[in-house]
Amino acid sequence: MFRWIFAIWILMAATLRADEVTCEIVVTGGGSAGIAAALFAGESGAKTILLEATQQLGGNTTSGGVAYPGLFHAWGRQVIAGPAWKLLEETMALGDGAMPDFSKPTGREHFRHQLRISPEVFLLLAEESLQKKGVEIRYYEAPSKLEKTDSGWKVTTSAMGEMRTIHCRVLIDCTGNGALSAMAGAKRMRENETQPGTFSYMLRSGIEMASLSSEQKKEIENRYQAALRCGAVQPGDVRDLWSYLSGSSAMNYVYGADNSTAEKRTETNLRGRAAALRMLRFTRSLPGGEKAKITRMSPEVGVRETWRVVGDYVLTHEDYVSGKVWEDSLCFAFYPVDLHVNATGVRPAHLREGVVPTVPLRALLPAGVEDILVAGRCLSSDRLANSGLRVQGACMATGQAAAAAAVVSVRTRTTPRKVDLSAVKALLREHGGIVP
Repeated sequence: MFRWIFAIWILMAATLRADEVTCEIVVTGGGSAGIAAALFAGESGAKTILLEATQQLGGNTTSGGVAYPGLFHAWGRQVIAGPAWKLLEETMALGDGAMPDFSKPTGREHFRHQLRISPEVFLLLAEESLQKKGVEIRYYEAPSKLEKTDSGWKVTTSAMGEMRTIHCRVLIDCTGNGALSAMAGAKRMRENETQPGTFSYMLRSGIEMASLSSEQKKEIENRYQAALRCGAVQPGDVRDLWSYLSGSSAMNYVYGADNSTAEKRTETNLRGRAAALRMLRFTRSLPGGEKAKITRMSPEVGVRETWRVVGDYVLTHEDYVSGKVWEDSLCFAFYPVDLHVNATGVRPAHLREGVVPTVPLRALLPAGVEDILVAGRCLSSDRLANSGLRVQGACMATGQAAAAAAVVSVRTRTTPRKVDLSAVKALLREHGGIVP
């Protein structure tokens, strides 16, 4: 009898051990920042687990339909590099993309230096690259409980009805909304109004735009206005009617877009897709558009902002537009102040020539919490600064910076708040990063 009890106990213990793992760094969120952080940590030799609650990596680059990451160059020189940039170079090569001529100034057309990548190739290469660096990718899994320990963190995750436990030294929050930092006890901030999200898809209208007479265009415009008045379509359902009908820009604004909770993320996606359906029906009501069809659709709405973490330092708009450099600045960021306003859309405020913003380590450290860093759009910054910091290039740069600080803290058995800055900068440079 005792032998049977002992055998059952051994089996239970083995099962428990199978559900409990130990690593050095846990990265939560597999968007631009999370990919860059996990890739850098893995390449640096740290045992790393990357948690992504959805079915694929990439965030807005893949699921959100924003497959044109930038910016990595400023004023004729590269300002963001490292493992994430190498991944993008490989994506461009395998996807037959044409690299922009970064030596030519873009003026106010900053989008000319954004990379037009294949999101499918990017996803495939990201998975391959991470696994080659020893990073364990866990899809459909997210933290449900955090416990601070003497050696770091005990992370309880939920995955398809299963509960798992990860013991790690350092956490990196790349959730986009600071969810992990909030679970750890950090404060977050946001405004009452948030920027609209964008739902991207491709439509083949069937309407021969080049052959339309001025009278026919006026008739389409009149029908569109009538559809707005009766509610058949709604404001924001299309960003530009003529680009939409020509097939060059089928996208809509989703006002109040929010993905900080499952309920709000669901509502945001339902509203984005409902807008696409309304526009498809409207297009099919037009002469020549009777067989209009949606040929491609992003998996979800691209969300620009939700919560931001309150860090040891809140990077301000003035810091951003002046290109301020601190002793603990670990990376550059480069993009116009790009705030989308519900009523008027977006009018980018471009940086003065020669200005390149930087991000200090203190903006990556949630105030009052140890052994956790934040990267990507939820880093500690005010709203205007964040409108430039939220794009893929800056997210990748801050992801790598956070990972470098995490790796050094693991190696030196200290907290990210107390790391030797010279060691962090040296590690970034060792792996191709560009440090201010």
